[in-house]
Amino acid sequence: MTTTLDERHIPHPDSGTTRLRVVLLLDVLDGRQENFLAAYEAIRHQVASVPGHLSDQLCQSLGNSSQWLITSEWENSERFLEWVESAAHRKMVEPLHGCVRDTTSLRFLITRETPEPGPDGHVTGGHRTLAGTSAAGGPGPVKSGQAARTAKPAKPGGSAKSVKPTGAPRSGKPAGAARPGRPGKAATSAKARPVNTPGVVGRAPRSAVLDPLPAPPLCTGGVVRHAITFTVKPGSEQTVAGFLASYRSPRSRVDADTQLRRTSLFMYGNRVVRAVEVTGDLGNALRYVAAQPEIRAVEEAINPYLEEVRDLTDPASARAFFARAALPAVEHVTGTPGAGEDDALIRHAFFYPVRPGHGAEAAGLLAELDAAAAAEDGQPLAGSTVFHRDDLLVRVIDLRKPHRGARVGAAVGGAADALSRLLDLDPRHGRDGGDATGLSFGGRTMSLVTDRRAQDDA
Repeated sequence: MTTTLDERHIPHPDSGTTRLRVVLLLDVLDGRQENFLAAYEAIRHQVASVPGHLSDQLCQSLGNSSQWLITSEWENSERFLEWVESAAHRKMVEPLHGCVRDTTSLRFLITRETPEPGPDGHVTGGHRTLAGTSAAGGPGPVKSGQAARTAKPAKPGGSAKSVKPTGAPRSGKPAGAARPGRPGKAATSAKARPVNTPGVVGRAPRSAVLDPLPAPPLCTGGVVRHAITFTVKPGSEQTVAGFLASYRSPRSRVDADTQLRRTSLFMYGNRVVRAVEVTGDLGNALRYVAAQPEIRAVEEAINPYLEEVRDLTDPASARAFFARAALPAVEHVTGTPGAGEDDALIRHAFFYPVRPGHGAEAAGLLAELDAAAAAEDGQPLAGSTVFHRDDLLVRVIDLRKPHRGARVGAAVGGAADALSRLLDLDPRHGRDGGDATGLSFGGRTMSLVTDRRAQDDA
């Protein structure tokens, strides 16, 4: 079953357009196949009318009738991400929620095909193949402009060469090119700054946020970082903070390969941010935590105070909530570690009131500021993680001393000024943290609710 808007037209490689292939793996619930097919039939022409959509195909596994595959092709990643992050997309795919047990989304940029398109962009005949249809994401070297990522590798469906993940530098913009607002500073990359050296920056590509884990999460040094955020009704902040601070921690060991390392909860006004650190599979860790009785109890206790209604016992409602709440880690910086200092580090978090449309740029600036600060001799910054989605921007840092006594060198002054121009520093957002000479970089200090490390489960 294939959906197209018009005759297949393949942009010529010289056009500067890099098409996107999206692969969605679905596990259809037993007995719901007809419902699934009806739901797909109802939405496929709606998807075909989305600007940037070229085609899609629905395939069923030969060996397992419950396994299905939807592959779609888009003019470029920007068009796809603009749609997939929208409320219209969430509404459009609702009919599938009651039919599907699990989904996995993979995205690839198309770099070569057989046969190659002609000068007019049309494929005139032959059998088209995508050179490389395996799911990249297993352990491998860190490439320029990419962070090490974690994902469950899929079995290859073809040659693994020539597939470029969506986090790779775009055509015409080499990795390491200087960016505006960073005086004398080139764009950072994992290749330019080897792992475990001061000023390491792990950078995640922009990703959609409709699934709790729409793309492999940011992983540096074997640790996966992720956050969720939501708001509570004004006036209920203290009550909610009490519930979130008093729950009993579940066992940290999830399975043989996965363990919860740390959970930190912060609040700024009525906004809650929960940041987690995991070794192993983040998806398994999140599902494990959600199933624990002590966690279910506290989630039920805060339900009446949430601004957006949710029902975590209903799969569709839970899926929608975690899609809205996802706040992916997009940058991570580490300084030079001291012997045995991990337990002595002080954790702080800052909320950044970003001007509309400038969240990604501000996140990149924060990472470069942290990289510069971590490289300075005697600096207290041991590490930082930047979480970003749309215009929501949160930064969590670990310091060797309280941040109010910390100052950064003059080398970061220009970038700090550039960052301040991206922030809405209106007094109604509060005055705390506005001193750009400190490690807050203009952010608003968030209140720590609880910070929990893994305990020995033995």
